[in-house]
Amino acid sequence: MKLGIDIGGTFTDFVLFNNENNQLYFAKTLTTYPDPTVGIFNGIKEIEEKFNFPVKNMDGIVHGTTLVTNAVIERKGAKTAFITTKGFEDVLEIGREMRYDIYDIFLTMPKPLVPRNLRMGVAERVDIHGNVVTPMDESSMENLAATLKENGIEAVGVCLLNSFANTSHEKRLGEYLSKHVPEMYYSLSSEIMPEIREYERSSATAMNAYVQPITDKYLKDFETQLRKSGFDGNVNIMISSGRLTTIDGARKSPIHLLESGPAGGAMAGVFFGKHLCEENLLCFDMGGTTAKACVIYEGEPEITNHFEAGRIKRFKKGSGLPVRIPVIDLIEIGAGGGSIARVNNIGLLTVGPDSASSTPGPACYNLGGEDPTVTDADLVLGYLNADYFLGGEMQLSVDAARKAIENKLAKPLGISVEEAAMGVHKIVNENMANAARVHVLEKGMDPRHFNMIGFGGAGPVHSFGVAKLLNTKRLIIPVGAGVTSALGFLVSPVASEKIHSHILELNSIDWKEVNDFLADMTNDGYAFLEQSGIAKKDAIVNRIVEMRYSGQGHEITIELPEGQLNESSITEIEKRFIKEYEFRYNRSIEGMAMEMVTWRVVVQGPTPEMKVKQFSTGIAAENAYKGTRKVYFEETGYLDCPVYDRYALKPHEKFDGPAIIEETESTTVVGVNSSVQVDNDKNIIIDLH
Repeated sequence: MKLGIDIGGTFTDFVLFNNENNQLYFAKTLTTYPDPTVGIFNGIKEIEEKFNFPVKNMDGIVHGTTLVTNAVIERKGAKTAFITTKGFEDVLEIGREMRYDIYDIFLTMPKPLVPRNLRMGVAERVDIHGNVVTPMDESSMENLAATLKENGIEAVGVCLLNSFANTSHEKRLGEYLSKHVPEMYYSLSSEIMPEIREYERSSATAMNAYVQPITDKYLKDFETQLRKSGFDGNVNIMISSGRLTTIDGARKSPIHLLESGPAGGAMAGVFFGKHLCEENLLCFDMGGTTAKACVIYEGEPEITNHFEAGRIKRFKKGSGLPVRIPVIDLIEIGAGGGSIARVNNIGLLTVGPDSASSTPGPACYNLGGEDPTVTDADLVLGYLNADYFLGGEMQLSVDAARKAIENKLAKPLGISVEEAAMGVHKIVNENMANAARVHVLEKGMDPRHFNMIGFGGAGPVHSFGVAKLLNTKRLIIPVGAGVTSALGFLVSPVASEKIHSHILELNSIDWKEVNDFLADMTNDGYAFLEQSGIAKKDAIVNRIVEMRYSGQGHEITIELPEGQLNESSITEIEKRFIKEYEFRYNRSIEGMAMEMVTWRVVVQGPTPEMKVKQFSTGIAAENAYKGTRKVYFEETGYLDCPVYDRYALKPHEKFDGPAIIEETESTTVVGVNSSVQVDNDKNIIIDLH
């Protein structure tokens, strides 16, 4: 048995897979602040009591968390210092010397995580080829250690100039600090992000140090409590690339957890796409706090190394702190079930990006929240059942929702409560559809050519409206839609990615040197997998390189040919580079030399297979039809809408929309002019006419 745990901004989701009977079990609890482990063990207790599966009998746990992202956004990390080559102390402040919005006269740049007085320089210098120009000043390390102690520093990031080419100075400094300031955490850029570009490398290293103490404590406490409860299986952590790492790997490089939860949703999209024979899918994941969209193209999500954390303006590239780590390429906006709706200064209705989260939550939770949210609007419109939220475990208040919408939206706008609620619903749908549309178009693709898969706690409620705005022909609501990201954790492979920047012109490469360092990187990956009990023979190796035309400032990624590389490999490498370049830019440049810049080796274990025969939560009724209730649709106003029990739906069952389909973790809203069918695995397939 394996358990997936996904901590979101509002709810913590659980999916347990029992391999003996191929069955999934779901649970959902409110996320607890400030200690999310309370919510985790509330959910584990619920699974133990509800399904009689003690945690001590589980073989593995896979966990994803928003802890790192929240620490960066809210600036609640550790007191951190930054050490670099003398004269480069201001690299975090200078950045790329670019304005992300050249027309904004009130432009605000992201503040570095480390203030100027805690950024220090050490006398040393290594050139771009790794040659030592100025030896490390050993005497200055003593002064640095004393300064760090005096300032009560909890963590330090070390990023020396060109250390990706020669790691000796950084390692020497790291050894000294670990010996003389053993209570302090330290991050070395040669271990966190060993590649070119000083600003990005410095930013990533400082951020890793900034979040390492709180992540280390959290993961230590989490593992300790698990062991005390009798669990003795493997614990893996979801990272931003859609792969799994060990708990020790996550403690060492917590920066890789930045997009942990959303990555699980994307990997679930890959899993369902494979089983539904849908190679090209648009994944739409809407939770309580945010909504995410990503593209699954030819069965795989796109991995990017260009990511920014803590953006000042969500859609403005350059307004955040750059982190060149492997991340599933997705768009994220502040639109979730808990997103707060209000009337702005000029009398317009707006939604988000701030959220009521789980504390105090939407007004309808009756936990002290007074602001109207998307969930309140959905309840007033009849999309949600006040008596069946979380399967009836949580009672919602329609009166509280109506009161909040009436007082803060309907009266100021001079409209009815229903019109205000529909306005909230439509605005949030349009916001999400617009973000998804731009995300797909930026890749040179057409969203109309993709079917959509919708999930997340609030995703099935809004997926139909978003799909309609995108002119999508088919919408898929998978089984366990309300906890899909946690399910994605269970179908993701354990993997290691090693990085090495070494700039070489394609036609003048020393292939023995290249084969040697690629072999070393591969062996490091094998060693990492062995820690999770995965044998070398079961590992899958993927070698990629970032290339560019000579003189360009950015690279594109291609896969390297298999086996030993030599001069005969040049033709195939050129062919792959030109194909990818033309796909992205619709042109290539004849006669221009090509450069290999950064080499990456991904060594991963086999992807877990889940041949699920039956999905169940509780005992299903014989008849899926539960009756009707008043539901408000824009096209029709209120009407008596049929309501179905998802667990009682049978394979190949068909009916027409509009309809409401209820399950414990979520509710699917099917609009007018549509037809619904249930496939063999009980996924809901909705065709939009």
